[in-house]
Amino acid sequence: MRILSLLPSATETIYALGLEEELVGIGAASDYPPEVHAVPVMTAPRKRASAGAGPSAGGSAPAMAASPSSDDELETGELDIAGIKAAEPDVIFIGRATSETKLRDELAHLDPAPQIVSLDPSSIEGIFHAISTVGSMTETEDDAIDLIEELREDIAGIEQQVLVRQDQGLRPKRVVVLQGLEPLLASGRWIPEQVRRSGGWDLLGRETEEASPTTWEAIRDVDPEMLIFAPVGLSLLQTQAVWRKMERPEFWEDIDAVRRGQVFCVEPVYLNRPGPRVVDGLGMLAEIFDPDAFIDTSPPNSWTPLVED
Repeated sequence: MRILSLLPSATETIYALGLEEELVGIGAASDYPPEVHAVPVMTAPRKRASAGAGPSAGGSAPAMAASPSSDDELETGELDIAGIKAAEPDVIFIGRATSETKLRDELAHLDPAPQIVSLDPSSIEGIFHAISTVGSMTETEDDAIDLIEELREDIAGIEQQVLVRQDQGLRPKRVVVLQGLEPLLASGRWIPEQVRRSGGWDLLGRETEEASPTTWEAIRDVDPEMLIFAPVGLSLLQTQAVWRKMERPEFWEDIDAVRRGQVFCVEPVYLNRPGPRVVDGLGMLAEIFDPDAFIDTSPPNSWTPLVED
């Protein structure tokens, strides 16, 4: 089978299922595991207008931080149609793409036409369903079932330890996770569920719904004891760089998380990408919420306290 993945989360699933030898193309955003860089790239980032001057609180967003659905390369990238045709894929994995019809039209003359499979989860269970779909479309159903069972067991282990700690009197942490800094976006889809299942309560997050615009005033009003920056499309280091240039709200020091020194930057991929590493995101959050009980449960170098200049 010849597989084309225009979805980084699907690419990670394909490798987890041992299908890398059948992968004939990827999108430019597919960056894990490292060996994926040897696979032909079939997209390029879509050209955008300049974001203008340096960022400020409530100002316009850098292009890579603006979209909460950047996992979908049909929405964020330009397709190499000639390369896709030459690769002759049997199946193409995409995300929630408004241009799916255009892709079908572009490839309609291929005989046989490739199957185009859309994966658009909104919850952790939906992510497992997406993994199952990849397995069923690539004749690796048993491997997908085994992978999902392993992920479920990992989550159950985290949840069990969270329950033990709660029985000992540790209450859930009151947090706000931001999926965007410019503009500010409160978390949505599976991220509030990750927070809940790892020992927290996302005060502005909306499970299964889109990431939603918010304000520093709204954050001040709920007054979280922890604040986590995980903007879509940025790395941990890029997030820190954006934050250094941002104008703080005048009441920044009044927010409980700031007073406590409980503001964190995380590697956003562990929260924003709906693939097998979503479980690593739970381990990362659990370690942030309760470092005494969760030791080395996060991927290396995946989070850091925010250090003010």
